[in-house]
Amino acid sequence: MTLVQALAYFTREALLNLVRGWKVSLLAILTITVSLFLTGVFLLVSNNLGAVIDGWRAESKVVIYLEPGAESQAIADLEETLRQAPGYERVALIDVVTARQRFEQAFPSMADLLEGWGEEPLPRSLELSLTTERLQDPNLGTWLESLRQNPVVMMVDDDRDWLDQLEAVVLVLRGLALMVGGILLATAMFTISSVIRLTAYLYRDEIAVMRLVGATEFFIRGPFYLEGLLQGLVGGSLAIGSLWTIFSVAKSQSTSLLTSILASEFLTWSSSLGLVALGGLAGLVGAVASLSRETLESPKAEEPPADWNEEDS
Repeated sequence: MTLVQALAYFTREALLNLVRGWKVSLLAILTITVSLFLTGVFLLVSNNLGAVIDGWRAESKVVIYLEPGAESQAIADLEETLRQAPGYERVALIDVVTARQRFEQAFPSMADLLEGWGEEPLPRSLELSLTTERLQDPNLGTWLESLRQNPVVMMVDDDRDWLDQLEAVVLVLRGLALMVGGILLATAMFTISSVIRLTAYLYRDEIAVMRLVGATEFFIRGPFYLEGLLQGLVGGSLAIGSLWTIFSVAKSQSTSLLTSILASEFLTWSSSLGLVALGGLAGLVGAVASLSRETLESPKAEEPPADWNEEDS
């Protein structure tokens, strides 16, 4: 028998086993689907959040809030100091009117908080843009601390602080994806292993006959291995399909800022195919681990007692 004929036989027998035992096979497939779906959710959220953080970091600025009574000359001197700083790109003075407009555009539902004040509640500020190399300089913090000592400076807001915190969140999400995915995949492999072992037990008499006529172990085990592989691939495909459906619905029907950040882009083709392949691998490993030679052995007939004879019957 050629390899193509053997593969055709394996496929036919594996599909037949899936149809005959569709209830237990469905359980194994759903276990794979749930595990890979949750892993995909963590990856989707962490990838999108990481991409947004990278974009924000590239556009990050140092915002220097000025004391309300700061004199124009003192502010001009501070601007000149900023222009002399290493990595300087641009500095812009944001007056109270511009600050109010920005706040109202960013938080329209909270615009009423700015009404009723005797004077503008938002201070003037200087927005300093630095090069990427300068933003990554470990000595930048020391320089910013020196700015805080300037009499006209009320507060210095460094975007790097909260961006570093967000990056820590991304690392936690990816760690959770690995941990949860690993635990659930192990559970899925155990489920598939049990399903394949049960199927092999049901066919143990046929397997015994195949051995008697000279069938090789590869020929006997092949359909079961392919069955586990198919269960994993189907489960992985269902996981990606479900994730894509929920992603599309969330992106089309929600206009919230959180959704636009966490569901801006779907997983790449390589990541999607990798999850499907991971499901197939889990199914194959579960099938291989479930089939020992003892599992495929036909039960031996019970031997009569040594003192038994026909007259006793």
